[in-house]
Amino acid sequence: MADLLKGKRGIIFGALNEQSIAWKVAQLCAAEGANIVLTNAPVAARVGQTDELGKQLGAPVIYADVTKMEDLEKLVTESMAHLGGTLDFVLHSVGMSLNVRKKNPYTDLNYEYMHQTFDISAMSFHRLMQTLWKHDAMSEWGSILGLTYIAAQRTFPDYSEMAESKALLESFARSFGYHFGKAKKVRVNTISQSPTKTTAGSGVGGFDAFFNYADKMSPLGNANADDCANYCVSLFSDYTRMVTMQNLFHDGGFSFTGIATDLMESFSDQALGK
Repeated sequence: MADLLKGKRGIIFGALNEQSIAWKVAQLCAAEGANIVLTNAPVAARVGQTDELGKQLGAPVIYADVTKMEDLEKLVTESMAHLGGTLDFVLHSVGMSLNVRKKNPYTDLNYEYMHQTFDISAMSFHRLMQTLWKHDAMSEWGSILGLTYIAAQRTFPDYSEMAESKALLESFARSFGYHFGKAKKVRVNTISQSPTKTTAGSGVGGFDAFFNYADKMSPLGNANADDCANYCVSLFSDYTRMVTMQNLFHDGGFSFTGIATDLMESFSDQALGK
């Protein structure tokens, strides 16, 4: 370890279990010298292992419903009190769609579920940043990150309205990033990660087939959760102070690859009956 985050303070959202990207980020932040607070939805206290991770890292767990301003107010103020000052970094790793979970087709979505998707997966990012802003909770040159996916730019039929949710999330990063940058030199970015075998990601229809497809399409292969944690820590560190309002693709080159030769060869073999 290089103590990249020595003395820094932060909040990590969404560390549900060992499959979670946020879980890996929290572990690496602690290993790099940061003091952190973990947070998750109240239901995670029953179905996840966030408390276990908190014990491992010596980090408090403050549960918060990201759709409720009062919960986020409590989270931010109690985190600053526990950590002894303003925050240097925050990871927003939050996303949920009941339409995806219930396998509702995109052409016949439940709109109440869609509202919940946008509220939990995207509006929560703005709600969080607004809370941080009102409490002057971020240190100068701090870093706020949200996790997103390339479906915000390209069509992935089984990703449903989570695609629009991610597009909104990325827009919030750009818009709030301007204000945070002007006010306190705080940068706000999103990381567009490869398909990753997390609890949330694996719930998308046809995930395994697409995971394998993306792995073959990407020149470097899929970026895994550990790789993503490394990238997050680099963006929390002082080495990336001038990076803000960006959507950063962390996907092994998938986002800019038109076609992969091995996939072309497999299609040619199929055409030839091999």
